[in-house]
Amino acid sequence: MEGRKLKIGGIIDGVGWNYTGWRHPAIPADASENIDYYVQKARQLEQGRFDLIFLADVSHIGPGMIPHYLSMFEGVSILSALSMVTHSIGLTATIATSYADPFTVARQIASLDKISKGRAGWNAITSNPGGLANYSRSHLRKADLYPMKKEFLEIVEGLWDSYEDDAFIRDKKSGVFYDPSKMHPINYTGNYFSVEGPLNVSRSRQGRPVIFQAGTSLEFMDIAAQHAEVIMAPGDQFEYLKRFTTELKRKVQNQGRSPNDLLIMPSHSPIVGETEKEALEKLREIESWMPKGYRLPKPQLMGAAENVAEKIEHWYQEGVMDVLLIRQDYPAGFEDFIKLVVPILQDKGIFRKEYEENTLRGNLGLPYPENRYKK
Repeated sequence: MEGRKLKIGGIIDGVGWNYTGWRHPAIPADASENIDYYVQKARQLEQGRFDLIFLADVSHIGPGMIPHYLSMFEGVSILSALSMVTHSIGLTATIATSYADPFTVARQIASLDKISKGRAGWNAITSNPGGLANYSRSHLRKADLYPMKKEFLEIVEGLWDSYEDDAFIRDKKSGVFYDPSKMHPINYTGNYFSVEGPLNVSRSRQGRPVIFQAGTSLEFMDIAAQHAEVIMAPGDQFEYLKRFTTELKRKVQNQGRSPNDLLIMPSHSPIVGETEKEALEKLREIESWMPKGYRLPKPQLMGAAENVAEKIEHWYQEGVMDVLLIRQDYPAGFEDFIKLVVPILQDKGIFRKEYEENTLRGNLGLPYPENRYKK
């Protein structure tokens, strides 16, 4: 961890990760499928020197879902568009292993990675069981989801190593396009998937896209210890997060990996102001769009910017916040955080003033994964 600064990501939730935010006059009512809104937010996060844009997703909806989930962009599609209006910020899409196909996902994320010049990440989740009804997998049981996820990850990682780093020569004078000895099929046969390979995308400039995962169960932790590089974790209870982090990093070390190669990313919805009173007024404004009598739980990161920055610094120094992932519950959420909190974190020397690298992996301080076939 020596020398690694705090990393920050932002979830663009469109009309918000709540039921009533869409009513705010400063949020377009169609923000969740409004390209101009996403471009505005992406540029804002990059100007704040954030490490990544993170997009959550669902595989099954119904009338009780929050408005954002009822009409929203597919992740890889919108991130591909955002890659053309950004230059340094990472782009992470959520795709559930329970319902997708590993070859398709490997190709989608590798393509996003190429389009963005090495800035792609994949949040690999199992997702809610309701999605089985949408993806012709009603024969599967809940008990299948984690064993399937393990196979899925093994295949995707293998496909991303289909070509060695220097496989493509592309020499017009000699007429040599690539070295076939450096192309490798995966020939994987499991209980859920059978994939021959190879993938028809050359290897990433960051080695491979960064793998994110989310969860807290023991089954999740066992798979994450082998495959995850960033863990999206609940950020509402510090002591629980500390115990979770300690146990997960112990499992990582038991897998022969360095615990520093797994980053913990708690999620928060900050509400900040120049004073405590100003932050409280913003909370009350959010609640004013809710049905009468409803109140939001007070966020962990709420109050005067200096106090919020001190709490972030404490969590960072305690090793339970390698990456701070924030989402905005009101229209100026990102703007307030960037204007009020980021300069304090920069003055404390724990957050960057400029991007260090030109890939997501490089900016996160994660090691370059060597190709498994490298001699």
